[in-house]
Amino acid sequence: MATTSDIRNGLCIRYNNDIYKIIEFLHVKPGKGPAFVRTKLKSVTSGKVIDNTFPSGRKLDDVRVETKKFQFLYPEGDSFHFMNVEDYNQITLEVNAIDNPGLLKEGEVVTVLINAEDEMPLSVDMPATVILEVTHTEPGVKGNTATNATKPATVESGAIVNVPLFINEGDKIKVETEKGTYKERVKE
Repeated sequence: MATTSDIRNGLCIRYNNDIYKIIEFLHVKPGKGPAFVRTKLKSVTSGKVIDNTFPSGRKLDDVRVETKKFQFLYPEGDSFHFMNVEDYNQITLEVNAIDNPGLLKEGEVVTVLINAEDEMPLSVDMPATVILEVTHTEPGVKGNTATNATKPATVESGAIVNVPLFINEGDKIKVETEKGTYKERVKE
């Protein structure tokens, strides 16, 4: 059993007959009244995100999880195939178990949270940033802007990312996986 003081990003808890992963939290101590914890919970089975407030000190039923490294092999419909990098066993996960599946390219190594009780995979944690090649973007016209303007660019995984005007096809860019935003251009 855990309490609200143990809440952190990535903690998995049992709540309303489902397993949820905490993706955001905020401890609030108002001037009047008791303290509480405001959370954003993501269901690991359906991918649905809910907001919930726990009173301070409440007991939570936490789920013991293990993390293992898996390599992304290929997508197939709404399923994604992964291979354990240690023992080469393969697993298949649904698209809702992955936070930002559009930024996943073949060969990428991710961390998979596995329920220690029944060995079922719960969710996929992407690396903080991924490096992707731009496959299509319109050429930027010099001098048509006074501020930081962006344009849409399609990357090798198929996702569309807004990038600065100086990015061209064939450039490699670093993308922040949590928000799906451009971070910087990568030099070879």
